[in-house]
Amino acid sequence: MLHLRVISPPGRTEDVLRLLDEAVGVTNLVVLPGVARSPQGDLIQFDVAREAANEVIEHLQHLGLRTEGSIAAEQVDLSVSDAADRAEQEAPGEGEDAVIWAEFARRVAADCRLTWAFLTFLAIATQIAAIGVIVDSPILIVGAMVLGPEFGAVAAICFGLLRRNGRLIGQALRALAVGFSLAIAITFACALVSRGLGWVTPASLSGHEEIEFIVKPDRWSFIVALLAGAAGVLSVTAGKSSALVGVFISVTTVPAAGYFAVAASLARWGDMAASVAQLAVNIAGMIIAGTLTLFLQRAYWSRFGVRLPLPPRGNGRLGSRGHRNDRLT
Repeated sequence: MLHLRVISPPGRTEDVLRLLDEAVGVTNLVVLPGVARSPQGDLIQFDVAREAANEVIEHLQHLGLRTEGSIAAEQVDLSVSDAADRAEQEAPGEGEDAVIWAEFARRVAADCRLTWAFLTFLAIATQIAAIGVIVDSPILIVGAMVLGPEFGAVAAICFGLLRRNGRLIGQALRALAVGFSLAIAITFACALVSRGLGWVTPASLSGHEEIEFIVKPDRWSFIVALLAGAAGVLSVTAGKSSALVGVFISVTTVPAAGYFAVAASLARWGDMAASVAQLAVNIAGMIIAGTLTLFLQRAYWSRFGVRLPLPPRGNGRLGSRGHRNDRLT
């Protein structure tokens, strides 16, 4: 279940309540007229099944509450209520499969911003991957995969392609380009210092059979990237953070960047080209599969999900209409 907190201008409250009366999966409705101060209006709180939340949120936005009021949602971790159980049963589908598009849009928009945290995590992950390459440590390679934050930008590109949002795509591509460029530059500088100290030699990239997969892109690399892209988008839309960790471990984007930096410090042009190819194959595969997954999710929920008629944008005020017995007004 999701708990929604809505601030509605008094002239829209009756329309909001009419919408919620017609919606399936809604329960625990509470209305507090005139208590909201900023923005001013009536406070409406209710719970809604995840599989019905997307339609409710979109229709609330249609009523103008995004600009003239407020809509906030949070996850309900525990709900001990027969009314809530009935609401979940009313809504078609399973809550874990539902996509809350407004929530997903906010998440990917935040994940692809060029922040110091994004750049720092990517730079540290790339350096750990480079050290893993030098000392031939698969454990460090896996650790670098988990630490890298780049999948958020990849998911943003997928969503931008689905919604034909060129601005979001550009922002995500910029985050990836700047992030990887800075991370590689920092790691390259550190590798040069290490080479000057004698810690890195041309032999540092020789005989490492366990990590050669980083610079050997093939059909399997592309297939893994496709599977990881699909799993990653599913884990984000369903909120399965544990599954997302598995996605990070599946693709070698950060290790390829770390390998490139070390190879560049040793002027090993062939390894540099192979690392770039591996990085490109992984990102391309994830974008293709992620976009297709989002398209299929949208098509499925458009056909089998909850459908509500668009409510009229009237000017009625809060009335004393009756509501279902399992609600409190």
